[in-house]
Amino acid sequence: MVTMGQCYYNETIGFFYNNSGKELSSHWRPKDVVVVALGLTVSVLVLLTNLLVIAAIASNRRFHQPIYYLLGNLAAADLFAGVAYLFLMFHTGPRTARLSLEGWFVRQGLLDTSLTASVATLLAIAVERHRSVMAVQLHSRLPRGRVVLLIVGVWVSALGLGLLPAHSWHCLCALDRCSRMAPLLSRSYLAVWALSSLLVFLLMVAVYTRIFFYVRRRVQRMAEHVSCHPRYRETTLSLVKTVVIILGAFVVCWTPGQVVLLLDGLGCKSCNVLAVEKYFLLLAEANSLVNAVVYSCRDAEMRRTFRRLLCGLCLRRSTHESARYAPSTRTGASTRIMLPENGHPLMDSTL
Repeated sequence: MVTMGQCYYNETIGFFYNNSGKELSSHWRPKDVVVVALGLTVSVLVLLTNLLVIAAIASNRRFHQPIYYLLGNLAAADLFAGVAYLFLMFHTGPRTARLSLEGWFVRQGLLDTSLTASVATLLAIAVERHRSVMAVQLHSRLPRGRVVLLIVGVWVSALGLGLLPAHSWHCLCALDRCSRMAPLLSRSYLAVWALSSLLVFLLMVAVYTRIFFYVRRRVQRMAEHVSCHPRYRETTLSLVKTVVIILGAFVVCWTPGQVVLLLDGLGCKSCNVLAVEKYFLLLAEANSLVNAVVYSCRDAEMRRTFRRLLCGLCLRRSTHESARYAPSTRTGASTRIMLPENGHPLMDSTL
């Protein structure tokens, strides 16, 4: 019998799942296998892609600039998200029932912290780009101190949202407030998380829309003083494409999850949120892979650095194999692969 005001710190995970009406499987169902297979695939891709981005930023001195600190922080947050989701995949399905309450909060906290850091960094990047464009300021001239403070602020807010549920924002003492998607968390936490992500999106829309109209107006003024300006249309279309890709990727990956979180947080009893929650969480996790493409792979200098790193790995591997199987005395000319020189000016292609 459940008593109002009583705390249930000694109960099992199954107790809270039964209270919320969320099924806790005792065996591997086909749906569980599909979700874990997709989740492991996405997690591995997220880890490899963001490790490559971090290695590129660390190895290329052209990227040792404040705006790339934020891109590196985004890759680190997404790498963390990949680790958190990988941890979830190894502790889901029938294994959920074997978790302690502390283990469940660790699993949930890792996800909440990493995804919050990723979303907050997206907003920080938008704010810094807005400031640099409005001030007609090169990314290399951005104050390092302010960028570092932004990064610290991102992780403080992420850790706050990630740690609060385990310490206070849970429903262990108020079972009537438990959510269905996360049976140990209060519905208000889910609602606040969803609304926070929605607010971030609206701010990003406002920031990138202002950047777009500002740059378009400047290009138009330049075109008025030049008899022929063939790149005006190309610049405008490129900017439109960039804004659509950035905002579109966020909408596609995050909106479905935000909607079900908000519906569950508002206590919608008729909404079948449990039928789609795992797939929408997987879609949100895929955003950590999309971020690497949208914010890093579209940069020409970054792509050259990727090729250099990957070719370097291939060359080291082939050299190692040749050393194993080649005779002790070698004759003939050696082949040297020349990589393109990085003589091009560093450009942020997303602008």
